[in-house]
Amino acid sequence: MTKKTKIEFGDFQTPRELAGAVTTFLHESGILPSAIIEPTCGYGSFALAAHEAFPKARQIFAFDINDAYISGLRNQIHDANSIHWHLARQDFFTYNWKEFFVTLGGEILVLGNPPWVTNAALGALKSDNLPEKTNFQNHVGFAAKTGKANFDISEWMLIKLLEALGGRRGSLAMLCKTSTARKVLRHGWLHQFNIGRASLHLVDAALHFGVSVDACLLVVHTGVPDLLSTAGVYADLSFNHKLTTFGLVGRDLVADVDEYQRLRELDGIAYYTWRSGVKHDAAAVMEFTKSGDKLINGSGEVVKIEPTYLYPLLKSSDLANDRLPARRYVLVTQHKPGDDTESIARTAPKTWAYLLRHAEVLDRRQSIIYQKRPQFSVFGVGDYTFSPWKVAISGLYKNCRFVVVGKHKNKPVVLDDTCYSIPCRSEEEATFVCLLLNSDLTKRFLHSLIFFDAKRPITIDVLNRIDLKRVAERLGLEREARTFFREAAMFESQQGLLVFEKQAQYLTRRSRRTRQKIRRAP
Repeated sequence: MTKKTKIEFGDFQTPRELAGAVTTFLHESGILPSAIIEPTCGYGSFALAAHEAFPKARQIFAFDINDAYISGLRNQIHDANSIHWHLARQDFFTYNWKEFFVTLGGEILVLGNPPWVTNAALGALKSDNLPEKTNFQNHVGFAAKTGKANFDISEWMLIKLLEALGGRRGSLAMLCKTSTARKVLRHGWLHQFNIGRASLHLVDAALHFGVSVDACLLVVHTGVPDLLSTAGVYADLSFNHKLTTFGLVGRDLVADVDEYQRLRELDGIAYYTWRSGVKHDAAAVMEFTKSGDKLINGSGEVVKIEPTYLYPLLKSSDLANDRLPARRYVLVTQHKPGDDTESIARTAPKTWAYLLRHAEVLDRRQSIIYQKRPQFSVFGVGDYTFSPWKVAISGLYKNCRFVVVGKHKNKPVVLDDTCYSIPCRSEEEATFVCLLLNSDLTKRFLHSLIFFDAKRPITIDVLNRIDLKRVAERLGLEREARTFFREAAMFESQQGLLVFEKQAQYLTRRSRRTRQKIRRAP
């Protein structure tokens, strides 16, 4: 099998030893199936292991799109021991699984190891081994066009299997990425699938598959009267070492349900709007270092341009490892989205000439965000980008460490798109906000929300849930918060926020009186 084919089919064959450990665990946990199905069987490790672990099962079905795998598995079955084996070449994406499950009697066990590959990766390979393209995650707007619309093929497959099982009494036990398992459960819980007990049992993917990824055995029970929207996470293939319980709160998953319930009052209003840093997708052209007085781009070219559009730059690794002040620089061609970049030719002709020399690289940027925008555009810019003070955090690291960022050599410091920040008017304001965010209280709250095995653990969605006013109240700092938060939105297209209850009540009364005057006006 070629490397391309292996990627295309997400071909990480399950070692027999692991398949045996999984099926033994399922048997010991009380699962007694009448019918066993491995939908993407490959070499058939799970089907063969299940044959040994569940000798009373009446039927075993093994399907795969690859004829060679089906033939190889058929050669391994020497004695069916009165079990009815059903082996067939089958395209998972076109098969009517709901109709198939209806034909089975007794308890059903669906198990296996679906492909560990994303739809974007398959699209890049021009593969046909894909489900029909639909926005099954219901993303809207910008999220539907960018990274949030990407998904693991196994996510789609597991959702379809759970949907097809419906109210049928059975279990689904699948090896997958832990992030995929959570997405599948969230989808099922939100769409009111018949899901009872569910659990994640961590598996060493590096040991078994030679890949560095957080993986687990996802076990879901269906066809039960008591539906649940929580799942336990366990350290191994047992129920002996529980790590945490995650679950659905509203429409969002929280990493630790118990801790979240203790701190849920901190889940409230975002008095500041968290923003991601500048995105340009051309580091070799747009980012620079200095060697003495020489400015050097990412390709090693010595560059001579005006300082007008050049700003100090911090990245995630800088914030997480306390590498301040900034040691890099970045070209920021706009102050706001949609700004005309051709004005650079007049204000900084050397910079414009440099951009034109590298136009081929910049024009090749594939992201949809650059389409129908001025040439050499960047993304993630606004008044907040150029604030004199910021409180910032890396989105990629697990330490939840917030940092105060001030000007460097009298210019605002810009962050890259792996960082998040809020703008502040002064060092005093930034220091106070950072104090609240780095408090043990806030960190406990964040740890209740964040899944640290995610590719980008810290997100804007999570940060915008921190109610800094309530944090300040719990820490006895309400008076200081009143002073700083009043104009927390100064870098937004709105007036300063009136964030405390008495002020909000005053605003409501004043608004009511204004409406009454309007109604009385001739």
